[in-house]
Amino acid sequence: MFSRSLLAAIAATLVLFSAATVPADEPTAAEFYVAPGGNDAWSGRLAEPKPDGTDGPLATLARARDLVAQAKPPKPVRVLVRGGTYRLDKPIVFTAANSGTKDAPITYAAYPGEKPILSGGVPITGWKKADGPLWTTVVPDVKEGKWYFRQLFVGGRRATPARTPNEGYLRSGGPGVPYENPDAAQRDPKTKTSILYQNEDIKPWTNLDDAVVVVYHSWTTSRHVIKSIDAEKRLVEFTAPSGWPMGYWEKNQRYYVEFVREALDAPGEWYLDRATGVLTYYPRPGEDMTQVEAIAPLPQELLVLEGDAAVGKPVEHLRFEGLSFQYTDWVMPRAEMVDGQANADLRTAAVRAVGARDCVFDRCEIAHTGGYGLWLQNGSKDNRVAQCHLRDLGAGGVRLGEGALPEQEPLQAERNEVHNCFIHDGGNVYRAGIGVWIGRSSHNRVHHNEICDFLYSGVSVGWSWGYAPSSAHHNLIEFNHIHHLGRGELSDMGGIYHLGVAPGTALRGNLIHDVWSYSYCGWGLYTDEGSTGVLIENNVVYRVKDGSFHQHYGRENTVRNNVLALSATVGQIIRSREEEHSSFTLESNIVFGEGTPPLGGNWGNGHYTLRRNLYWNTDPATLVFPGKLTLAEWQAKGHDAESVAADPKFVDAAKFDFRLQADSPALALGFKPIDMSTVGLVGPAQWTDLPKQVVRPETKTPPGGTLRR
Repeated sequence: MFSRSLLAAIAATLVLFSAATVPADEPTAAEFYVAPGGNDAWSGRLAEPKPDGTDGPLATLARARDLVAQAKPPKPVRVLVRGGTYRLDKPIVFTAANSGTKDAPITYAAYPGEKPILSGGVPITGWKKADGPLWTTVVPDVKEGKWYFRQLFVGGRRATPARTPNEGYLRSGGPGVPYENPDAAQRDPKTKTSILYQNEDIKPWTNLDDAVVVVYHSWTTSRHVIKSIDAEKRLVEFTAPSGWPMGYWEKNQRYYVEFVREALDAPGEWYLDRATGVLTYYPRPGEDMTQVEAIAPLPQELLVLEGDAAVGKPVEHLRFEGLSFQYTDWVMPRAEMVDGQANADLRTAAVRAVGARDCVFDRCEIAHTGGYGLWLQNGSKDNRVAQCHLRDLGAGGVRLGEGALPEQEPLQAERNEVHNCFIHDGGNVYRAGIGVWIGRSSHNRVHHNEICDFLYSGVSVGWSWGYAPSSAHHNLIEFNHIHHLGRGELSDMGGIYHLGVAPGTALRGNLIHDVWSYSYCGWGLYTDEGSTGVLIENNVVYRVKDGSFHQHYGRENTVRNNVLALSATVGQIIRSREEEHSSFTLESNIVFGEGTPPLGGNWGNGHYTLRRNLYWNTDPATLVFPGKLTLAEWQAKGHDAESVAADPKFVDAAKFDFRLQADSPALALGFKPIDMSTVGLVGPAQWTDLPKQVVRPETKTPPGGTLRR
């Protein structure tokens, strides 16, 4: 959620960044210019049109791309883009022919002090007052069958497709096809295509084909077009299946329905009639439809780098600096499943690169998307995403690699970097979007970012379940500030979520807090299936729902010198599946609770090492160990050598200041103080202070309480 002051600050900050795109020590003039008042028939060598109109800047980035490729200059080239809006009906595509070289890179940058916006948005005008509070306009291309959009933005804010209920969820009456064996149901497609509804929650609404039913499972939501309704049985059937049997995770599962004309009854809602082209909107307080700008997006992508690494033709040595990419749409297929963990099934992004090498996205903005913001696909190596602002995202922020690892090394994605980016407000369409997602990709570094306000995990690393040979290793996730995740909508999440065998991978120096799942598994640090060889150190985790650190199952991970504090329900450290090898070594951690035990889950087989940890609980009655043992009794069984139960003497735990006082007993155990002042965004105050201006609602917890800010 954004305040008006935040939106103004975003604009001012982007202008500040664009002003810095031409370093003072580079006196060489730009080779080409692009401007809203330009002309693609001109040379593009002038920043302003000549008075006689015979020459001046170009009109489009695409024309500048082509002229640079034709010139093939032997020295670096800069294309400076003047401030204003450049409307796109399809993405700008760069191929190997548009590449620069190491000694002669090609830069597309904002003109100093100006903000260029590459927009897939189409202004919607002609609004007229209709019945009650509603306003309408006719969109000719929709009426003529040329266009249909699923997103609308009014005054720079995402509007809500008319939905029922306006807030929260409906509850199903159970799966449409009953089953007794959940495992067998997973193999039966018939269990995945229908639900029972209660009362008259679903009706034969007008234009039923455009309605979308969003069904919650555990860590995903599936999206469905309605095939049929049986009012007598209260049965609704969908045109495509979900990934899970209906009712698998919760018999009376949650769902809502959107794009329903009859549900248009709340401020900020809208509805588009496909047959007539009539767009209807219910203004928010203070919105004057004769003055406010309304935007509907056209393409799903705005910029594509399309190399062919398989034949040695990558796109390389391109830089994009200070550009803003805004407004992309999403589509609703009738026959395909729209459901997947992390929404990694999505195949588009506002900015997408395949086979990109040594390319840079610096001080760019990506906003108002239908899906992911930026995706470096297979064959993308040694690219850098730095100080970019990704916000108001339909799914997630940045994706590195894919869910499958190509056998050929040139086609693998690796050695990419995401640094100093502010990535927030995601999952607005696809609820399971991730802030930064690393698939089967290695040697990546994600550091000094701020990632917040997603409905699922903040960072997801690895995409391999179990102990198969590693396909994602040597990834560094460090010095990130990750917070306010889940919001009580999805389950089985983590501030950082890890999968698979991962030698050389480290999760360190991160600050993680406020992770609140719908039901189970609201973790801070989460080593899930098969996580192996992961180093987890110097992190501070607090105020999460179920556990600050959780390992489902894995092997020989190291968890050391972390502050793991204030998990609300299960405990601070959770161990789930027991296996016949060492799960992890936990050493020199501070484990601090308020009424929840230090260890939860399964600790019976002893295949783990705990030593030199400090445990404390503000409620002494809950400072107990597995089997309801005291620490001394637990140690007598051979666990936690040299560990102590003592007040760690934080500077101010009530205010989440986990610095240690000089006489903290943790120091005697070898605990090394963690400096959280270096975590998160770096740079000028206009940039680092931007997250402070986000206004977010309190998280509603399932029992009906709220998670304190």
